[in-house]
Amino acid sequence: MKIVIIEDEKITAEDLADLIIRLQPNAQIVATLGSVKEAIHYFRTHAMPDLIFSDIQLGDGLSFDVFKTVEVTAPIIFCTAYDEYAFNAFRTTGIDYILKPIVSSTVEQALKKYQTLRKEFTTSAVSYDSILDLFANKPQQKAFSILVTLKDKIIPIKMEHIALFYIKHEETCLFTFDDKMYGVNKKMEELERMCGDDFFRVNRQCLLNRAAVKDAAHFFSRKLIINLSVPFKETITISKEKTPQFLDWLARK
Repeated sequence: MKIVIIEDEKITAEDLADLIIRLQPNAQIVATLGSVKEAIHYFRTHAMPDLIFSDIQLGDGLSFDVFKTVEVTAPIIFCTAYDEYAFNAFRTTGIDYILKPIVSSTVEQALKKYQTLRKEFTTSAVSYDSILDLFANKPQQKAFSILVTLKDKIIPIKMEHIALFYIKHEETCLFTFDDKMYGVNKKMEELERMCGDDFFRVNRQCLLNRAAVKDAAHFFSRKLIINLSVPFKETITISKEKTPQFLDWLARK
């Protein structure tokens, strides 16, 4: 069985591949694709695999953009952080899904479903237009915790305990209200989608919890400087263009 994985997080892709091979020793991971662009090129130039495991939110768009652009006839198991109800529109098409974080039991269940339904699959391509519209228009589901790794432990940090996310030396970190810092294995864009209205992306480097904002002051007339209720060492500023949106968000405190 030849399998393609579409996933932009390298560690997640490697862990998923290891799980698949352990559960299905005869499987062959023929490609791991990290972007919409790369996936489109691959499916245009390579034979169709037997099965696809696909993340939904990639760095350069949604994986549905791949399936709208290229005729893909292989069954697809989506890997996503969305709640189950969002998939009711296409659960009967032979496509399954795995909720992140990915664990062995859910991968095993998805593979069993593929084996059960394999004889029912046809060579007709599936239309993803309605699914894409569903995800484009549905309200974002707010996460309750973020998983972080500390030595050999995986620790859930509740959203209300996080003062801000920030990028330092090209790595994403979070800073808590009790002055602790953890690395986060997620891109800032993904965190922004997960955090809901309690957080605001003040600039490229910082995603801020409303509860962490003490006040704001004018900074060289072009920007605002944001003062926090936590002892965060870096200066946080927001551009003049983004200030009205920020103040509107802050007023909803």
